[in-house]
Amino acid sequence: MNSTTHPLSPLRQRFLDDMRMRKLAAKTQSGYLRAVSRFYDWLKRSPDTATAEDLRRYQMYLVDHGMSSISLNITITGLKFFFNSTLDQPELMRHMHPVREPRKIPIVLSQEEVARLIGCAGNLKNQTALSVAYGAGLRVSEVAALKVSDVDSERMTLRIEQGKGSKDRYAMLSPVLLESLRTWWRAARASGWMLNGGWLFPGQDPADPISTRQLNRVIHEAAKVAQIDKRVSMHTLRHSFATHLLEQKVDIRVIQVLLGHKKLETTALYTQVATKILREVVSPLDSLNSM
Repeated sequence: MNSTTHPLSPLRQRFLDDMRMRKLAAKTQSGYLRAVSRFYDWLKRSPDTATAEDLRRYQMYLVDHGMSSISLNITITGLKFFFNSTLDQPELMRHMHPVREPRKIPIVLSQEEVARLIGCAGNLKNQTALSVAYGAGLRVSEVAALKVSDVDSERMTLRIEQGKGSKDRYAMLSPVLLESLRTWWRAARASGWMLNGGWLFPGQDPADPISTRQLNRVIHEAAKVAQIDKRVSMHTLRHSFATHLLEQKVDIRVIQVLLGHKKLETTALYTQVATKILREVVSPLDSLNSM
């Protein structure tokens, strides 16, 4: 199944066709193909000869070799698609079970740290991109995919096309963020970096958007310059956006919509890191003195 060492077999082609037929995202297809290729390399024979016991032993092998819970579940999902859809043998997966992923509290920056981070992002383009990530609570892929036409100054919204889960939604556009985008647009147009109706944050070739890898490099470098010793990524700005809104008493269901979360419980995680709210709670210990 590995494209670098194995020819394009009919089985591999059928697997690729099945994923394309389901219109799976390119990143998802790549992950599923990698999962089946690694199983092929471990099994040392065609995966269509695998047994339920082979799959059980493979999960034990992955666990024993320290694969993380997230990676393990992604692998199981890819194999499940292959055996269910391509081979039509779902019973072979009966011994493979997803594992519970440990839930970690997200890292959140203070507003002062966010300001320092954006200020240390180097040029205007980078500063504006980080401002969008924080000011609208966007994922890094959503920032990179923005087009000039997605900015709606009349309705004060940003249109997010095909975000996570292949869903469109609208994100908030504050007056301060709009002014920052206008400043960047004027500078980029004057320098010939931005095409008509093109990407809001072009890459080295204006016909292409900036890459998510480049944006992550930008924020890591900015964190160093700003001397922020927390583990910072582009997603940290999204976490900080949600937490700061919660601390400002914005309804959690509104935050859920702004983030594009399917489940409220995902948004509710931020209640655990909203320190301003925690500080406002009066401990029962403090009321003992008045008794």
